Amino acid sequence: MKYLRMTLILLTVLLGGNTVLADVPGPVIPKGNADKCVLPTKQMRLEHMEKILHHRDQTMKKGIRTTQFSFKKCISCHVVKDKAGKAVNYKDKRHFCNSCHTFASVKIDCFDCHASTPTGTTNTSTAGGHP
Repeated sequence: MKYLRMTLILLTVLLGGNTVLADVPGPVIPKGNADKCVLPTKQMRLEHMEKILHHRDQTMKKGIRTTQFSFKKCISCHVVKDKAGKAVNYKDKRHFCNSCHTFASVKIDCFDCHASTPTGTTNTSTAGGHP
């Protein structure tokens, strides 16, 4: 244990502390189209799945339909368009959800049922037969 601690301290000093971590690339996250999100950005990044699942439970199991964490609104605000001006679907690496989920190696299964682009702006290759 003593040698492990000394080795870690030595490596930290030699490698310059946290500067090594500063050079690690992160995901490129497209900006939303609204002035601000329904919650602070940092909170949404950490809690978005919890909010989406809670909203789903409230809507599907209890019949309570609100718009604060509406999946449709999220997709509409965070739409990413290609050079032709058409919304890219979740299979495209530029898609808002895909930008972080690919980086974190987290499978997206929302779009097995839900449209990954706003209604009326989609490319034809979205999941589940949705427009």
